[in-house]
Amino acid sequence: MTQFTKDNVLYFANFAKLGMTDIEAETFASQLEAMIGFSDILNEVDTEDVEPMTHPLHLFNVLREDVPADILDREEMLQSVKETESGMIKVPNIL
Repeated sequence: MTQFTKDNVLYFANFAKLGMTDIEAETFASQLEAMIGFSDILNEVDTEDVEPMTHPLHLFNVLREDVPADILDREEMLQSVKETESGMIKVPNIL
C-alpha cells in the first residue's frame, strides 16, 4: 500500500498553489492512504472475462437519414418577414 506523508501532501499542495497547515496536511495524508487502500481492494477482483468499456451504460446515437424535405412553403415563409427582394429575405447591412 502507498504511504502518504505530511511532506508528500505539502509538496503536491505547493504545485496546486494551495495554502495548507501541517495539521491539514497530516489529515489529508491519512485520507489519501485510505482512498488508495480502497482502490487496492479493486485489484483483487477477478476481471478476466470482463470486456473493457468507456461508459457503464450502452449509449449510442440514434441518427436519421438526412433527406431534404420542404417543411415550410417558401411563399408562406416570405410573408412572415419584414422585407423581401427577388424571393429572398432582405436583411440590413452589418458592415
